[in-house]
Amino acid sequence: MAVIHKLLERLWEDYVGLNPQARDIYDRLTASGEKVVNDHIALRSYGHRGVGIDVLAEPFIAGGYRLGGAYDFAAKKLRARNYASSDPAMPKVFISELTLDVCSQELQETVKNLIDQIPSQWHKRNDKCVSGRPWELDFATYRKLADESEYAGWVAAFGFRANHFTVLFNALSKFDSLAALNTFIENAGHPLNSSGGKINGSPQVFLEQSSTLAPNVSVTFDDGVHETPACYYEFARRYRQPDGELFGGFVAGSADKIFQSTDRR
Repeated sequence: MAVIHKLLERLWEDYVGLNPQARDIYDRLTASGEKVVNDHIALRSYGHRGVGIDVLAEPFIAGGYRLGGAYDFAAKKLRARNYASSDPAMPKVFISELTLDVCSQELQETVKNLIDQIPSQWHKRNDKCVSGRPWELDFATYRKLADESEYAGWVAAFGFRANHFTVLFNALSKFDSLAALNTFIENAGHPLNSSGGKINGSPQVFLEQSSTLAPNVSVTFDDGVHETPACYYEFARRYRQPDGELFGGFVAGSADKIFQSTDRR
């Protein structure tokens, strides 16, 4: 488990290094006396042998995580799985991948060309999920991918790293609703994703979620530096199910909207 703790720390430092917005929100919450607990982290990839969900999940499974559920997002051509530790203090891990065989032939070939650039030694690493972008990429190729799939463009630009971390609302003490937390976030100058409403989900499905909009950051491409939406911070409120257990899964309809937090605007 110590290995997983170290990996999670690296994922967090890489994430806030790329996404100062999250550091600011985290610092504001802790400065107000809150204890910030991470509900889950999310990783993105392509559905291709050697880089897909199974590969990114390897270190977590080795550290005691087990499959919690599987999800399909047909409209976005994505599939995902979530993994949970037997230790309830550990965050869940949500890993998604683009289903390449339902994308255009041009996109499939472009992604294959990226994957073919990955050095052979990369596949031996046990920290692939925090290794960044292992291929060369020009801005025109990024835009071409993103025009068909924002998700495909994001993975091409940023590679393998945490796409978002998530504040567990239930561990906070100063807010009586997710809407109140959202107001706190917006008052700090961080706009929220309003796709489907600023809050997705409901007590009836045992989960409410909101997220910031991923701010643009300077990304170095082969042909120069360009502004590109990076990562976002999510907020999740979980409710107890009829059996008294806190809901530990995800709601596909809500996650579908949350994915749009990294769309270009």
